[in-house]
Amino acid sequence: MAVAATRTLRVLPLLLACGYAGAEVLPDERADALYHAYDGGGVQVDGPSLLVRKNFGESVSVYGNYYVDSVSSASIDVVSTASPYSEQREQKTLGVDYLRGNSTFSLSYTNSDENDYSANTAAFSISHGMFGNLTTVSMGYSQAWDEVRQNNDATFLAEVDRRNYRVGISQVLTPKLLMGLNYEAITDEGFLNNPYRSVRFFDADVGMGYSYERELYPNTRTSNTVALRSQYYLPWRAAIKGEYRYFEDTWGIEASSAELAYTHPLDSGWTFDLRLRAYGQNAADFYNDIFQRPSELNFRARDKELSTFDSRMIGVGASYEFARDGWRFIDRGSVTIQYDRFTFDYADFRDVTAGGAPGAEPLYGFDADVLRVYFSVWF
Repeated sequence: MAVAATRTLRVLPLLLACGYAGAEVLPDERADALYHAYDGGGVQVDGPSLLVRKNFGESVSVYGNYYVDSVSSASIDVVSTASPYSEQREQKTLGVDYLRGNSTFSLSYTNSDENDYSANTAAFSISHGMFGNLTTVSMGYSQAWDEVRQNNDATFLAEVDRRNYRVGISQVLTPKLLMGLNYEAITDEGFLNNPYRSVRFFDADVGMGYSYERELYPNTRTSNTVALRSQYYLPWRAAIKGEYRYFEDTWGIEASSAELAYTHPLDSGWTFDLRLRAYGQNAADFYNDIFQRPSELNFRARDKELSTFDSRMIGVGASYEFARDGWRFIDRGSVTIQYDRFTFDYADFRDVTAGGAPGAEPLYGFDADVLRVYFSVWF
């Protein structure tokens, strides 16, 4: 089962596939080839992604995306209770955008498979431009059907249903300032925990002072996210982007993040980016690093993603645009490289591999590197 730390990588192909479809014109015809890599906390993930988008007339745009994760994990979650593992995840997406007047209708289907998890997602969205397209409103819905399996138990099979509702508005406030507000609600129902993960509890009858039992989550979860975004264009063609996000769910987690980015293009065809991001959250109601006794709570978790932690990110990027006057069937092309450095610090998740008295081991933290390189052509 692919680790949560790779979520950032998995979002990128979807962003490329969706493009920046506005209310007046279809997205550009293009092809993208991406290589992504993640290394941090004992987890390594890498793989390619390919995207092709083709327009038919002035009303229809079709795209396809193929994305691969190759995962090898010896993370602290794994080495404390199990053996390191390797797996591969493949994701395929097919989508279509239909333009009618000032409205764009989008429909997509995504299939994702790995050796112990399968997911199928259908999504639909509408965006509409108003008041001379100074205002754009959007809404969308997606439905996912997931199947959870367990490699060491051929009889284990569980299902998860996920529903995503979203609405947003963007507004051109001045010729240089754009603002956007988005809301997203997600409901999950089914088997929501990891079939391999365990929680620990004090046990004076064993030498290390604690034992393990399977974690147990509620079978429902509802989360809400609000995001405020802004983009300001500077006189020298550069831009500053800012975003604030607030998240809360029925498991008791509240989180917020703030991101600031600066983009600077040059006449030579180069564009440079700098990004800063800070994130923090509190723990779920049923999370504990070590419980007092077995089955202490009706629900229990020791997933570090449900603990209290914060993270910081600094990212840099460079892009070079070539064939700006066209070459054969290519209108233009670009090569982009982006590097992000993450630091994670956990306030109530302890490193059991470091030794120490149960519940008093050193707090866990790690750094992670994310690299993305992609080649794009427009035609």
